[in-house]
Amino acid sequence: MRLSVSVISVGLFLAFILHSIWNLVGIFRVPTCTKGEKCYISYLNTNPNLDLLLFVSDNSRSGNVEQVFSLEKFDYNSRIEKEIPIQLSKTVRNNGSLYVHTIVIPSNSRKRDYTLNDLINQQEATYLKYSLTQYTIPASATFNLLKEESKKQNVKPVTHLRSKFSVIMCTDKFELSSSNIPVEIIRHLRINYRKQFLPIIQRDIMQMRLRDLVEVTKDMREATILFTYTPVSIGKIRFVSQIDSTLHQFIALGFTEKDLDEVKGVFADTNLYLLCATVLIGSIHLLLDFLSFKNDVKFWKAQTSMAGLSTSSVLWRAFSQTVIFLYLLDEGTSLLVLIPSGIATIIEFWKVSKVLKKSIKWDGGLKFSKGEEESAEELQTRKYDEECMKYLCYLLYPLCAGAAIYSLLYQPHKSWYSWTINSLVNGVYAFGFLFMLPQLFINYRLKSVAALPWRAFTYRAFNTFIDDIFAFIITMPTAHRVACFRDDVVFLIYLYQRWLYPVDKTRIDDVTSETILSEDESKKNN
Repeated sequence: MRLSVSVISVGLFLAFILHSIWNLVGIFRVPTCTKGEKCYISYLNTNPNLDLLLFVSDNSRSGNVEQVFSLEKFDYNSRIEKEIPIQLSKTVRNNGSLYVHTIVIPSNSRKRDYTLNDLINQQEATYLKYSLTQYTIPASATFNLLKEESKKQNVKPVTHLRSKFSVIMCTDKFELSSSNIPVEIIRHLRINYRKQFLPIIQRDIMQMRLRDLVEVTKDMREATILFTYTPVSIGKIRFVSQIDSTLHQFIALGFTEKDLDEVKGVFADTNLYLLCATVLIGSIHLLLDFLSFKNDVKFWKAQTSMAGLSTSSVLWRAFSQTVIFLYLLDEGTSLLVLIPSGIATIIEFWKVSKVLKKSIKWDGGLKFSKGEEESAEELQTRKYDEECMKYLCYLLYPLCAGAAIYSLLYQPHKSWYSWTINSLVNGVYAFGFLFMLPQLFINYRLKSVAALPWRAFTYRAFNTFIDDIFAFIITMPTAHRVACFRDDVVFLIYLYQRWLYPVDKTRIDDVTSETILSEDESKKNN
C-alpha cells in the first residue's frame, strides 16, 4: 500500500491518542510497594488528629506574620470553605506582596507560643507557601474615546490580591516504593523518622483564575479571601502537579497569563470524562486542520482557472485574516498564536495572487507580472459574483457602520487605532459568514459545484461541528456560543447544492472538473 501524507498523519494521530490515554490512566493509578522493597507508608494510615493553620506575611521570609485561620482536629476527609478577613499592611498597599503560609500539623505537637518558624521546623509538619498577590495591569486602562480626554494613563502592573485561595490534600492511604516514587509528587514529599510520608498538600492552581484578582488600592486596609480545602486522590494530586509544570513551560514558550487562564478553565470547569472527550475532540480538530490545510494548498497550487469560484470570497478571507492578525498583535497575544495567524495571512494573500492572476518576481527589483486573460467561463463567474456582492453591500455596510458607531459611543478603548481594529474584527466576526453567500449564489446560477475543493471543504465542515461541541464545553459568552452555529447553515446549503447539482463524471475537463455551460446553452439543452 502506498503511504500518503494523510495516511501517515492519521497513523501518528492514533499513536498520539493511545499514548495520551496510557499516560492519563497511569497518573490516576495508585502506587504500590511489594514485599522486599523499601516502602514508605502514609502518615494518615493511623488516622491522626491534625490541625490546619493559615498565616499571612508581607515577605517570603515569613516576617511580619499574622495568623488568620486555625482549625483544630479538622476533618481532613471533608471539604472546607471559609471566608477569611485579612489586614493589608502599608507595604502591601504600596505595591508590595502578600504571602499565605499553610501548615498541617499533629494536634498534640502545637504549643500556643510557637511562632511560624517553630511550626515549620516541626518534624511532622507539612508546609506550603504561596503568593496571594500578582502584578498585572489594571482593567481600568481603557477609556471612552469621546467622553474622556485622550491622556496618558498609568498602565504599569500593580498589586492585585487573589480573592480565592484553594488547597488540596491527598487523603488516600497507600504505600510508596522508595525506588519508584512518582516524579509529580517527589518535590512535595516529606518523610519522618518512622519512614512515613507526611500528608501531601498543594495549591489547586485550577481554581486560581484571573477573574478572581482584585486591585489593591492605597486606601484598601482590609480584604476578604475565600479559602477552600479539598481532599483528593493521589491521581488528582499528580494531575494538578503535571498541569502546573506544563503551564510553567508554556510561559517560557511565550504564552501569556490570559492564555494559561483559558487552559485552566478547560480543566477546572469539566469532569474527568468530559476532559478526556475534550482532549480527544481537540486532537481530532488539530488533525482535520492539518489535512484541510494540506488539501487547500494542493488545490490552489494546481488551480489555473477561477471558473465556478467566487473571487470575492477569496479576497474577503485575505482581508479578514489580515484584520484578525492585526487584532491579535494589538492585544499582545503570545507568539505561538500570533505566528500561525501570520502564516495563514501570507497563504491567503498567495491565494489572492492566484485569483487575480498576478505573480511577484525579483528581477533587478520587485516586479509584478500579469498572467493569462480571463476565459469566457471566468467572465461569466465574475458577473454572478459581482451581482451577489452588489446585493450584499446594501446589507453589510450599514450593519458594520452601525456597530462601529455604537462601540465608539458606549464602549471603552485603549486608543483610536484599537477602536478601528476592534470595529473591523467585530465586522469580520459578526458578518464574515455573509461572504460565503457569493459562492452559493454562483453555484445556483451555474447549476454546478464541481469547481469547489470538496476534500478541504469537508475537513473544514467537520471542524465546524467540532467547534459546536466546544461551544458547550468551554466557558464563553452566549453570543459567541450562538455564533459557532452560523457556519453550519451555510454548510448544509452546500450539501443541498451538491445533491441538487451532481457532478457529471462523463464530462470532466482539466479546468473546473466539469464543463460549465452558459445560461443560453443551458436553456437550449433543456
